[in-house]
Amino acid sequence: MGHRLSDWWLKTAYLDYRLPVVVHSSPGVVLPRLQFNDRHGQIRYAAKLIAGVLDFKTMIDNETLPVEYLGGKPLCMNQYYQVLSSCRIPGTERDSVVNHALSKRPPTHITVVHNFQFFVLDVYNSDGTPLTADQLYIQLERIWNSSLQTNEEPIGILTSSHRNNWGKAYANLIKDRTNNASVQAIQKSIFTVCLDAPMPRVSDEMYPTRAAVQMLHGGGSRWNSGNRWFDKTLQFIVGEDGTCGVIYEHAPAEGPPIVALIDHVVEYTKKSEMIRTPMVPLPMPKKLHFNITPEIKSNIEEAKKNMNIMVHDLDVRVTVFSHFGKNVPKSHKMSPDAFIQVALQLAYYRLYKRCCATYESASLRMFKLGRTDTIRSASIDSANFVRAMDDPAKQNQEKVTLLEKAVKAHRAYTDMAIHGQAIDRHLLGLKLQAVEDLSALPEIFMDPSYATANHYNLSTSQVPAKTDCVMCFGPVVSDGYGVCYNPMEKHINFAVSAFNSCADTSATRLAHALEDALLDMKSLLDQTLKSKL
Repeated sequence: MGHRLSDWWLKTAYLDYRLPVVVHSSPGVVLPRLQFNDRHGQIRYAAKLIAGVLDFKTMIDNETLPVEYLGGKPLCMNQYYQVLSSCRIPGTERDSVVNHALSKRPPTHITVVHNFQFFVLDVYNSDGTPLTADQLYIQLERIWNSSLQTNEEPIGILTSSHRNNWGKAYANLIKDRTNNASVQAIQKSIFTVCLDAPMPRVSDEMYPTRAAVQMLHGGGSRWNSGNRWFDKTLQFIVGEDGTCGVIYEHAPAEGPPIVALIDHVVEYTKKSEMIRTPMVPLPMPKKLHFNITPEIKSNIEEAKKNMNIMVHDLDVRVTVFSHFGKNVPKSHKMSPDAFIQVALQLAYYRLYKRCCATYESASLRMFKLGRTDTIRSASIDSANFVRAMDDPAKQNQEKVTLLEKAVKAHRAYTDMAIHGQAIDRHLLGLKLQAVEDLSALPEIFMDPSYATANHYNLSTSQVPAKTDCVMCFGPVVSDGYGVCYNPMEKHINFAVSAFNSCADTSATRLAHALEDALLDMKSLLDQTLKSKL
């Protein structure tokens, strides 16, 4: 991808982007529900989780992370070094990212938030060994007990604002020495743990959706939206009711490194504690203080109001497609990802009677510092199939042939994309080069078709994990959908999002259409192949 383009990409895709990072940029991850419903379970799990992240951090620090491969090629591991001890910093026109992992004295503390109150928790002993889960439990209990009053101003909600507003409020906030020290402690921390209050109860069917909402935005100012620092690269959320997950700030890294970390941590939390810790007295975790001026108070009120508007506008549906998983496409020698993407094209076509520009992220980590390029899932071949699928005049055999072609075409474009042969980052590079040279912008970039091609009504991502989790993110256009999925062997976890302010979109409708499309494609294959025998 080249230093130049990955820098441009970071700035264009993230740091110059002025909408709130909440919903519009930061993905959430929902972990399987845990079986606890009180603070003891919450604190015990949080302690194990922190120990698990520190275990992963040791591998990053010692550079003993096993190198990942894609299609036999080693991948760039750089993103792993960007995830911990980093934070986004707001500006009035452009944000920046600081990474303290590479500084002379790397941080040894995490931030813990409970009831909107922030604490610094040192997670290493004086001899440099990480605190054990037992020690962490004691420290978290001290934090929990000293933050019971809930009348504090939710300072963290400021990080959910429009970036220019937050940039202005930030400059004002850190003029005060106490505030500046507190903000720096959060920014420098290795990661953040949010100990959340329980959310309203819902049915088992709606539970994953409610959990996704809690990860994406915290449910609003009445609930847990103030219990965050959304600029922090990595925040682990542990709810008192067993709802757990992650939200990460997207600028420094893509989903796969985050998921690798999550997979490691989840495995770690399942192991039973072997070591009983000798109980050395530990220093009390330090509460971070903020001096709230009337101006900051009004910034907080404004941020609450805007957060609640965002909460009401986000329409999410998380479903488990339980009929089959990767096993079915694989039995037909089809790529599971391509199969799902073609099903998504079919679902969209059935709802809107047209195809739309579709974005699926492709990893460019075969290249040094590579980030992503676009797999454009809407192709001539996918269009031919989706039009034929519900056409009574077409024979099943022909439909199967078109389906096979569509899946192959998607697989072929995916291969091109991961090998650096896609079009989108290339065009971005040419466009930004023209802008930088102050030369006339080439005509293609002014053409309405270019704008249409980049208006992604479907923004999608496959984020496979060993853990039975699902990632979710908001749509990238006002009349679009965000679709993320984790295909397991015998089921598929889906998260679909849309905006309520758009009358034409509905997350639930698309989620149902997607289930139907997958089932119809399977039965098409089953019927046709049976009749062949």
